[in-house]
Amino acid sequence: MKSPPRKYQRGFTLVEIAVVLVIIGLLLGGVLKGQELINNAKVKSLVQEFNNVSTMIYGYQDRFRFLPGDDPQVVNHVAGTLATTPASSIGNSRIDGDWNSTTATDESFLFWQHVRLAGLATGSTVITAADYPELNVENGRLGVTSTAPITGFPGQFFICSGNLSTRFARQIDTTMDDGVTNTGTVRTLDSTNAAVNLTAANENDGNLYTVCAGY
Repeated sequence: MKSPPRKYQRGFTLVEIAVVLVIIGLLLGGVLKGQELINNAKVKSLVQEFNNVSTMIYGYQDRFRFLPGDDPQVVNHVAGTLATTPASSIGNSRIDGDWNSTTATDESFLFWQHVRLAGLATGSTVITAADYPELNVENGRLGVTSTAPITGFPGQFFICSGNLSTRFARQIDTTMDDGVTNTGTVRTLDSTNAAVNLTAANENDGNLYTVCAGY
């Protein structure tokens, strides 16, 4: 009696498997390259934000002879709100208050209203509006103060940008300063406002930092 013919199940050849692996590798490479391009674009935007804010300050000072936020004639100059805490500091060539202040009478808080009314920046000029606080491209606060964020940090004023990953903090420092995150004119602060020296080993620590630049 003749046995029925055997059915053979055809598998993938080594060549086919190799082709699939190559395609997967190309796709992964494209995704990683795309992410790298996005990260680099964000770093450029973050650095540009520091430059833009310093330009706002110098532009306002050049036009009105006072720092935005610290202008005692702001009502006449741009119909802005006069800072009142502390009243004795108005017009002293300092932007007083925390860089991320939420106190509506602080110079550092009113800074954004003054530069916006002067046409040096875009955004809401209504200090009670939800979208009034300035945010960076990572949705962290962006702000200015003349109070050094850490002891021994020289500068007339300091621009700070929050909610930044280790990678962004290191790349900003490399682009703007000496590449060491706890020295120079650009420094990185942790959640306790202490300067930290971030290295490649910290890349995946999951922590968020504030980067401040002194001017």
